[in-house]
Amino acid sequence: MPSFRRRGSVVDADRVDQPPQDPEQGADAADALALAEQAEAEAAEAEAKAAAARARARAIRLRQQAEADKPNGAAVEVTDTDEDASAEGTDVTEATEATEATEATEATPAKARRLRLPRPNWKKVGVSLAALGTVALLAVSGYMIWHHRQVAQEQQRIAEFAAAGRQSVVTLMSLDFNRAKEDVQRIIDNSTGDFKEEFAAQAEDFIKVAQESKVVTDVNVTATGVESMTDNSAVVLVSANSRVTNSAGAKQEPRTWRLSVHLQRDGDQIKMSKVEFVP
Repeated sequence: MPSFRRRGSVVDADRVDQPPQDPEQGADAADALALAEQAEAEAAEAEAKAAAARARARAIRLRQQAEADKPNGAAVEVTDTDEDASAEGTDVTEATEATEATEATEATPAKARRLRLPRPNWKKVGVSLAALGTVALLAVSGYMIWHHRQVAQEQQRIAEFAAAGRQSVVTLMSLDFNRAKEDVQRIIDNSTGDFKEEFAAQAEDFIKVAQESKVVTDVNVTATGVESMTDNSAVVLVSANSRVTNSAGAKQEPRTWRLSVHLQRDGDQIKMSKVEFVP
């Protein structure tokens, strides 16, 4: 009986042998696939969290804008469906917090515009105004007191120089031959400066003439006026009438005089420093 034997050479030649597989190489491929799937999952989760953060930021911005636009005393409700849909079960990460901080910073000018100036404290304002008024009154009172003192001192100097001018003219023009030396010495004692030196140099001749002519002169001052004045000097205009009696035949004949008397303070006294007859 004929035997049929497998033609192994032909069949085996058509078959391609699979290369032998390494067990470790297969394990590495599986791990790489798993890591890729995990990375895709984490990226999706990060995208979801970022979307939640953006939704929260939009909600905050809408609330702030609504509060800025709402009338006084009106309640405004803002609903953000994106926030509710994306924020359920999601924790806010550091990226979300940074986004919210940025949006809050951008919204700061709007909030600043909503700030109102504080109401003035009228009590403090009143106290301040009262204090200012008191200070002003004190300043005015002080100035008035100072001005009054200045005016009083000036009036006192005017009166003092006017009295000294009056007395100087009376002393200068009053003469009695019976006491000519005393009258001349009184004139010298009430003089100062060049006028005193010149009069003292002619005193003897003046006494001799008064005694020889038997002159008696009475003087009456009718008016005085301070023309100019400083603290220690003054020029005083004096108007006076005199009556003269002498051996030449004058019998109480009246005469009118106008004199410009220069006065100078000398220690505690005010003395004549110059005398001029004014026409």
